This record gives sequence, structure tokens and C-alpha cells, in this order.
Amino acid sequence: MYSQSGQIQSTLEIFDIETNDRKIVLQEEAHFEAPNWSLDGSYFIINQNGLLYKVAVDGSKKELLPTGNLKNCNNDHGISFDGKFLAISNNDKIEGGTSGTSRIYTMPISGGTPKLVTPDYPSYWHGWSPDGKTLVYTAKRNDNFDIFSISSKGGEEKRLTDSPGLDDGPEYSPNGQFIYYNSMQSGKMEIWRMKADGSIPQQLTDDSYSNWFAHPSPNGRYFVFISYLEDQGDRHPPMKKVALRLYDLDSGDIRTLCEFTGGQGTINVPSWAPDNRRFAFVSYEGTGN
Repeated sequence: MYSQSGQIQSTLEIFDIETNDRKIVLQEEAHFEAPNWSLDGSYFIINQNGLLYKVAVDGSKKELLPTGNLKNCNNDHGISFDGKFLAISNNDKIEGGTSGTSRIYTMPISGGTPKLVTPDYPSYWHGWSPDGKTLVYTAKRNDNFDIFSISSKGGEEKRLTDSPGLDDGPEYSPNGQFIYYNSMQSGKMEIWRMKADGSIPQQLTDDSYSNWFAHPSPNGRYFVFISYLEDQGDRHPPMKKVALRLYDLDSGDIRTLCEFTGGQGTINVPSWAPDNRRFAFVSYEGTGN
């Protein structure tokens, strides 16, 4: 695992699917992850050193986003469809918990006190429903990682998958009818889609790569996802050769957009711009010991 002490260079970038251009927004000799793009298009949210930061879309400003008593935020965070709320996964300090203590909170994006949504852990947020009423997430229950949903106000969680392998990265389609996710159900990591109630699972990718984190565009025409060029089993490690690819939901065609060093932290969470043509991601470069 790379530390925060200059052993890694993180680069926040924008990719334009119409021009194929990559634009650098922020570059630091430090470790940061997982950009969300704000609803008004003016800033990103990233996590760094357990905290969340707002970064202006032109890279001119970076400021702390107050998260109350949550000081161990991980890279699973995101903004509701109406832009008013933020979901945060925080590695809580739980007595007897040695690892995997992530729980999900929500709070007004303008600031306020975070509200615990998932008492059980580990729970890693990945998607808001378009109406803001439901969260979907990956959680380890009974020694297996599956996909669950829960009211954004809290309550009883609902299991949506129950396959023996890892299911991860759930995210709603913009119309709320489907949930996209990645799963080991076929024996290797591929992108899948199911109805929002967990029914009718359908495998969408089938190739030699390990495919993770499908993020539908706001207009529902595409999803972008990350592919490890070498099979990683059920893992998504950092600092690997990866590609970002674009899946056309009308034709089923897949286009490779760019290749670089990345993986964990690159595009774990929703990061499309409101204009449907750009999205944000993080690439990495090792800088030595």
C-alpha cells in the first residue's frame, strides 16, 4: 500500500468521450482517490487522508469539505441526484473491529451532522436511487460480499444478490429501473445488470479482463468502467495496468478510451459531468521509496 509521503503521484483528470482528450485538473505528490462531479458541474469531491475535499473543476481551488466527526472516509462517497445530499462511507473505530469497519452515513452537502444509515459493517456505499429514497451498497454479511439496498433514512436492509462470489459496485440507471454492478458470478469479474429489485440478472461483459465499477452516463446511453488488463480474480488492487472503456447500451459496442496505471481509487464512484460527454478519474504514478 502506498503511503501519503510522496511515494505516489496522483493525477485528477477529465476525459471527453467526443474528442478523446484528457485534461489534467490536479496533480499532487500524494495519494487521493475517487472523484465525484457536482450536479452544477463546478467542482469535484475526492477523498484524501480520511477526509473529503472539494476541487474546483479548473483545479484553481481545493478546500476541505466538513464531515463532522467522520475522519476516516474511504473512497466510496457520492452525491444524490438532486445535488442536495452526500453519502459517505467511513471506517469507524469499533471496539473489537480490526478491519472492514466501513459504515454508511448521509449528510446535507451544504454541511451538517452526518446521520448513520447502516449500523452493520462493513458496508460500502455505491449508489443513490434517482428519487433519493434508497441507497445501494456492497456489504459483507455471513462471510460473503453481496449487494444490498436500504432507505436513505435508515431501517432494514434488503439483500439484492446472493451469489457465492463477490458482488460489488452497484449503481442505479438514471431512470431507476436497473442496477449495474460487477460480479464474480460467471467465475471472473464482469459487469452485470439487474432490475432494481434484484431480479433478472444479466451479464454484459465477457472478455479476458477484470471489469469493475460501471457508471451510467446521466442520459443513460453509456456506462464507463475500468478494466484490469490482467485478470485480478476478485481483487481491485492499486498501481496496475488498466483501461477505461465505454459501453454503448444501444449497440452493446465497447470502446477503449485510454490506458494508464491505476485501479483502486481511479473511478470507484459516479463521476460523470452533467453534460454527458465528460467524466473524471484518477491516474497514478509511483515516485520511488
